[in-house]
Amino acid sequence: MGEATAKKTIIKMATLVPEGTDWHGMLVELGQRWKEATNGQIVLRIYPGGVVGDERDMIRKMRIGQIHAAAISSEGLSEINPDVTGFVIPLIFDDYDDVDWLRQKMSSHLEEGIKNNGFEVLLWADIGWAKWFTSEPIVYLDDLKDKKIFTWAGDYRTQNLWERAGFQAVPLASIDVLSGFQTGLINAIATTPLYALSQQWFATANYMLDINWGLLTAAVIIDKRIWNRISTENQVKMKSIARDIGIMHQQKTRHMDNEAIKVMQEYGLTVYKPTTEEKEHWKNYLKTWYPEIRGKYVSEEIFDIVTGYMAEKDSLDALKQISE
Repeated sequence: MGEATAKKTIIKMATLVPEGTDWHGMLVELGQRWKEATNGQIVLRIYPGGVVGDERDMIRKMRIGQIHAAAISSEGLSEINPDVTGFVIPLIFDDYDDVDWLRQKMSSHLEEGIKNNGFEVLLWADIGWAKWFTSEPIVYLDDLKDKKIFTWAGDYRTQNLWERAGFQAVPLASIDVLSGFQTGLINAIATTPLYALSQQWFATANYMLDINWGLLTAAVIIDKRIWNRISTENQVKMKSIARDIGIMHQQKTRHMDNEAIKVMQEYGLTVYKPTTEEKEHWKNYLKTWYPEIRGKYVSEEIFDIVTGYMAEKDSLDALKQISE
């Protein structure tokens, strides 16, 4: 028992996900299975709901050793490896088939970049599709021009992208979004239906445009300084468990947004499903932003790699349709 106590490693993990959600349950299960598989040598302490601060705060606190791990979205991951922004180019994906294709092509590259900056990736998971929630109905992208659009505080790339395109961006910490809507400081946000429901944002932003604006992807990462103190045997067990849980979570949550939309509709959310022509309008409009996105929002190299891979998939899909 003395030996087990001496080897015990307490991992403090922070996340924005609220307590009681499926995402939080995934992390709780992760900790339970790690503890069991390592005979109590690994203990995971979870700090949910943004109690540690925004994702940028989490990165900073990991760097100074106050916490050791985080379950964070592409917003925080891009602080560690800017190449992650390739996954959040607006309207780059039509569906999860597209997402799986790009992740298969790029995950090892992204993980290597994150590792080089001091962190180990334990699992990838999709949070869901970001859709537009607004206080008044919108149909076209130009309808957002008179809106006050939420952007993450400190995310100057996204803020500048909107402002250069003639839109109004309002940087806020995620914990201030609800009060921002209630006071009229913001009246538009691109977020997942599940998150809009869990945070009750839809009560004020009660119109949703059902278009897949972008993918919110996430990862569980751990500081290499604490990771390297864990035995190789336990590292293998922990990674295996994390990957298993990530796959199970993915299969479950990829369909939960639709359930969240139905619940919100029962409580007054109005959903607009754009026509094929309206969706094409959004895509074509976004392509006029590509000169601004390439090199400013996403590096030229990553932009070219991502758009190249997606063009390759489009070609394969077209050939498949012809053969069928």
